[in-house]
Amino acid sequence: MKFKDYYETLGVKRDATQDQIKSAYRKLARKFHPDVSKESDAEARFKEMGEAYKVLKDPESRASYDRLGANWQNGQDFQPPPNADAGFEYGGRGAQAGFGDASDFGEYFEQMFGRQTGFGQGRRRTVHAQGEDHHAKVEIDLEDAYRGAERNISLRMPVVDDNGHVVTKDRTLSVNIPKGIRAGQTLRLSGQGGPGVGEGKAGDLYLEIVFRPHPRYRVDGRDVYVDLPLAPWEAALGASVNVPIPEGSVELTIPPNSVGGRKLRLKGKGIPGKEAGDLYVVLTIVLPPADTEAAKEAYRKLQEAIPFNPRAV
Repeated sequence: MKFKDYYETLGVKRDATQDQIKSAYRKLARKFHPDVSKESDAEARFKEMGEAYKVLKDPESRASYDRLGANWQNGQDFQPPPNADAGFEYGGRGAQAGFGDASDFGEYFEQMFGRQTGFGQGRRRTVHAQGEDHHAKVEIDLEDAYRGAERNISLRMPVVDDNGHVVTKDRTLSVNIPKGIRAGQTLRLSGQGGPGVGEGKAGDLYLEIVFRPHPRYRVDGRDVYVDLPLAPWEAALGASVNVPIPEGSVELTIPPNSVGGRKLRLKGKGIPGKEAGDLYVVLTIVLPPADTEAAKEAYRKLQEAIPFNPRAV
């Protein structure tokens, strides 16, 4: 998709205060309102300004937008990275109601951040004793889910300073990652949310767990997948191969006449739990390069010895 520069849409600088953003939107809204404007593109411009203002008027959504859009120009091809909002702490009703719904910010913003973001739609602070619950998405390693771990996590929370600018407040927490946790599960840290009013207790902090991309493994629920490269003779004749798994390694028997894409299941070797997941070893066939005369001759002899047309299979 194409990157949209919301600041350019409203005609303000990136370091504009919240009041300046509000003022710019109101001025443009009066100019391009479809009921009064004579501009041919008034309706489209009005819609674009509304989407931009919905994002920039909220300190939390603005901070997330700034984080992703700092190095992009309007109209450039843009692909948001996975878990773009990981490490950001959010408050408001979004944290209390299933992490909110980014669709209220427009289709483009929803594509950027997905539906499970922390932006509380129309956040309103009311006077009450208990502080707001906050939430954040945090990344852990797959190995942490196998063994459990104690980890220090750094969170950044957008706030508005005394001059009306959006800044981030950083903090670090020590968190116990329980063995067997899955992506999508939530950890509750009591009293680590927003401060209470008066004598009221602080709210809670909810941490949604996601796994960092792993160079070797893929995860689906509690099941884990790993690719195992094989030489053609190992797949054809069978072999005993050492396979790395998150808990160490296992010696795996490759059945004769195995084909690429075949999955060998290691029961109970997935993410631990009351019902542990499985680990699936996906076989891939790797051909040796014919980069020497000896290798080429070996391939010619194989061709003569085994009449085989893969397109006839």
